[in-house]
Amino acid sequence: MDDLLPGMLDLARDGGDTLTRQLTDQLRALITGGRLAPGQRLPSSRHLAQSLDVSRNTISFAIEQLAAEGYLTLSAGRRPAVAEGLALDRRRLSPRTSGSDRVNLSPWARSLQRSIWPPMHKGRPRPFQPGLADEREFPHDLWSRCLRGAARNALSRRDRSINHPPLQEALLAHLSVHRGIKARPHQILIVPTAQAGITLVAAALLEPGDHAWAESPGYGGAYVAFKAAGAIVSAMPLDEQGMTIGSRKDAPRVIFITPSHQYPTGRLMTIGRRLELLRHAESVGACIIEDDYDGEFHYEARPVAALQGLAPSPRIFYLGTFSKATYADIRLGYVVVPEAQVEIFELAQRHLGMLTSITMQDALAEFIGAGTYLGHIRKMTRLYKARRDRMLQALANEAGDRLTVEAPAGGMQLLARCHGAGDDQKLAARLLEAGVVSRALSIMTYHRSDEQGLFLGFAAWNEQEIDRAAHVLGRIVR
Repeated sequence: MDDLLPGMLDLARDGGDTLTRQLTDQLRALITGGRLAPGQRLPSSRHLAQSLDVSRNTISFAIEQLAAEGYLTLSAGRRPAVAEGLALDRRRLSPRTSGSDRVNLSPWARSLQRSIWPPMHKGRPRPFQPGLADEREFPHDLWSRCLRGAARNALSRRDRSINHPPLQEALLAHLSVHRGIKARPHQILIVPTAQAGITLVAAALLEPGDHAWAESPGYGGAYVAFKAAGAIVSAMPLDEQGMTIGSRKDAPRVIFITPSHQYPTGRLMTIGRRLELLRHAESVGACIIEDDYDGEFHYEARPVAALQGLAPSPRIFYLGTFSKATYADIRLGYVVVPEAQVEIFELAQRHLGMLTSITMQDALAEFIGAGTYLGHIRKMTRLYKARRDRMLQALANEAGDRLTVEAPAGGMQLLARCHGAGDDQKLAARLLEAGVVSRALSIMTYHRSDEQGLFLGFAAWNEQEIDRAAHVLGRIVR
């Protein structure tokens, strides 16, 4: 072995890694690959250094590192020996387990491979990509100041709660006034995204075989989260008032709704349908997840209060996100949990790892508490209303004979329904080739339906961008 081992090693003098790193990695690979057998002794450091033309320190450092990792055993007066039980006999590995492509995935993971959610657009954002705020209008300097202050406060921060009390208090003060939320600060859990909030509630409430209801057309993330929990998901069609309940016999454990601006139609759930939904949920013991994803932006009248504040109920989980009211990089969401469930949900939050940076939470607390958040929302509400109106006019001018647009009373996107027979997915693909991003209505519809349309965002784009993209859309639609 004294003569053979140096021939198994190849150290590059002009490589990116140090000689010690190369030697350590190559010896480790020889051990785990079975080329060096358990119990086999290495040459002396003097002999190995001479054979490889390196210093004895290089050899010693590599040997000490491998001994610390448990690959070699050292004893006084004896040469290092390969530790027992480390070699991987690849001849004993069956073909079924030798390749990463042979790993047995869970039913949930296999279903993801067939899913078309989430819709992903690679490359820079382009009109009319939905769900984006205009980051160019965000007060980055003020936000940077909040981040710097939060970073300076980190060492002196005494409270180590995963949900930062100053943010809980500042956010509740905002939500209670502007969304009618009735809660106490500790009921607000801060999660990485709104999708994480849905996943948290689904994991805590649903068992395999439970029934869950979700709107159709609707938000695909809710379907994914419910199916991951093993639920049987019923696609609930809409009418002009919102989700239809009717005389269904399956008693759901969880109901997911977007009542302020239905996703993707933009419709407002009427007060009568809201009360009907609340009564039905109470009668069957169902919990409601209310997603208020862009509920900050209302254009026609005073915002309708959230369902959570409409009637006292221990079964409503209110969900929101900061990324829509600010911009995409502030990827924090929140869940207002019924008070009786706060302790177990915080525990579930920890177990699922749905934790967020306390420094980011502290910065948001300052951003909200100083009034900057509300000021930004008011500014963007005026701007987005003008952009919505510009979008409606541009679509009417360019494709009014081919599209019927539902003008949303708020939010950041709208739905344009296609006239006559057609394939909205093919249309969306053609638009993408021409540089316009859209989302086909059919991929968001989960019940049997022949509705076709395009889901289009307007919030992130100025008037010139809207006009140019609408011209392209009109040309392709025609």
